[in-house]
Amino acid sequence: MNPFDLTEKVAIVTGASGLIGQNHCMALAEAGANVVICDMNESKCNELKAKLPNPEKHLVKVFDVTKKAEIEKAKVEIILKYDKIDILINNAAMNDMFENPTLAGQQSMFEHYPLEMLQKSIDVNITGVFLCSQVFGQAMKAQKRGSIVNVASTYGMVGPDQSIYKDRNGNQTFYKSAAYPITKGAVINFTRFLAAYWGKDGVRVNTLSPGGVENSQDDYFVMNYSAKTPLNRMAKPTDYKGAIVFLASDASAYMTGANLVVDGGWTAI
Repeated sequence: MNPFDLTEKVAIVTGASGLIGQNHCMALAEAGANVVICDMNESKCNELKAKLPNPEKHLVKVFDVTKKAEIEKAKVEIILKYDKIDILINNAAMNDMFENPTLAGQQSMFEHYPLEMLQKSIDVNITGVFLCSQVFGQAMKAQKRGSIVNVASTYGMVGPDQSIYKDRNGNQTFYKSAAYPITKGAVINFTRFLAAYWGKDGVRVNTLSPGGVENSQDDYFVMNYSAKTPLNRMAKPTDYKGAIVFLASDASAYMTGANLVVDGGWTAI
């Protein structure tokens, strides 16, 4: 028997059209799962579905993770099609985006950081994880089995090193804000709460904390980031596929409430 086999398991992935989300979907599909591709961008979700193995077995669902009614509607439609929910990957997340790059250095400073940006991160990164777990997790509880994987970050465990966001001239063009560490730290502890709460019902809940992914960033930033990791590189988008399948599958059957850190050693030093 292959404990990593996900044949005919039903796996929901939120934030599926993002760089890491696409690879989560691919990994689960390659392991045999029926993947429910969830995001606000329907066209990107459909493009991803066409790339997955056996595309006809997968499903695209468009909903806002901050709207409980939309999540409930998606749940009904998913169960109508598959009759169950086995896996939930809470991957949808908000990261800082500043419309004017020339003002990003000032706006991203803690002293000037806009409250409305913090609230948006809380809404998606915390409330979205809470609601999706609440709605989809109840189906798992009723089945007496299931695996929830909450995607956090190394910045949920350690504070950002602001020096890596300086340019080659030593200018601080951007600060990593408090919003991401606040919300991702909350996700890690929410995982522990759910693991303790639903353990008796056969629902496992774990966190995946990834490190930074190389994605066309400035060469100098990549060099700064890589110098802080023992493996001397940023992650590739595919580097988390094995971890997702492990946490979703019976290979991690005796694991709950844990935080699996896959960061190239960033938090080890």
